[in-house]
Amino acid sequence: MSDSHSEKNVHDEVSELETKSVTAARLFDIRRIIGGLFAVYGVIVTIAGFAASDDDIDKAQGVNINLWTGLGMLILGLFFLAWLKLRPTAPPTPSLEEPGKE
Repeated sequence: MSDSHSEKNVHDEVSELETKSVTAARLFDIRRIIGGLFAVYGVIVTIAGFAASDDDIDKAQGVNINLWTGLGMLILGLFFLAWLKLRPTAPPTPSLEEPGKE
């Protein structure tokens, strides 16, 4: 009886560790990092574009480059974050083999 109880405890601990591993993998998903950085920098550059002077726009041959680049970065960052939300990473499938047997 104690063997089945200890096996159940080990199985529960393994399941808990697998759950934590999947959570950590989702936390450090590259889409989250890229999307977050592009969104933050996009907001900063867009604000700089709204605050651009006529002299700054003349330097860029009449194009408010900060505004357009910031909006592009913001759209790209939101795309990555939407992609992460709509298609989350799949949890790894557990192996069917028992450890120690080959």
